[in-house]
Amino acid sequence: MSVLRAIESRIEGLFEGVFGRAFRTHVQPVELARKLAKEMDEHRSVSVSRVYVPNEYTLYLSPADRSQFSAYEGSLVGELQEYLGEHARREGYALLGPPRVLLETDGDLAVGEFGIATRLTQSEDGPAPPPARLPDPVVLPAPEPAAVAPAVEPIAATMVYPAHEPEAPQELATLTVDGRVVPLSSTRIVIGRSRECDVRVEDGNVSRRHAELSRDESSGWTVVDLGSTNGTEVNGRKVTKRTSLDDGDRIGVGGTELVFGHSAT
Repeated sequence: MSVLRAIESRIEGLFEGVFGRAFRTHVQPVELARKLAKEMDEHRSVSVSRVYVPNEYTLYLSPADRSQFSAYEGSLVGELQEYLGEHARREGYALLGPPRVLLETDGDLAVGEFGIATRLTQSEDGPAPPPARLPDPVVLPAPEPAAVAPAVEPIAATMVYPAHEPEAPQELATLTVDGRVVPLSSTRIVIGRSRECDVRVEDGNVSRRHAELSRDESSGWTVVDLGSTNGTEVNGRKVTKRTSLDDGDRIGVGGTELVFGHSAT
């Protein structure tokens, strides 16, 4: 049995041993573990030689779902953190600190619904210690003077430096919602009804985390549905996979339409 599967079995045991029969419609811990790992995968940040992922995860649960974990919440949090740490090691991800899982109650959520907010934060252990002092240089004796060679006329040399390349034009991406223009200041933008979303849409037909816009150097801006109740559309066509966006495209979420804008400055 793999290490991840062993941890999943322990998480399942926590739930089934205490509440397995009474709360079949509630959120199950093993479902939380797998969704947390998925959030880690989807929020990767590629550096020069490493792939960084968030190390802080806040789980928002309905009051009823939160209360079912009260008898073993501490053990559950520990198991979820261990699961995320093992997933990061298996995938070769880099973390700024040990994975941290926080539980919060959100009265807007119904039984069986939950939300996840991620954050990449510095470890509480503090920054790494400064490097050790290098040893003093060794001074070698000067060499014996060599025989004097005949004088040679020096050759003048001119160093030619390349001209500065012009700066690449900066891209400006926006979303227009009900006449309000929202600049997209990050490479990942979550649209939804939750207060935690980057672009909040106050529409009862919009899910708490409805859709996500992301920017990639090769493919540009794209949109993907986050498993919403009513789905996501681009120019009237339902989004079934990650879809590219162009300037002027209309994104439909619930009963609200957002207009994507993209230009170079």
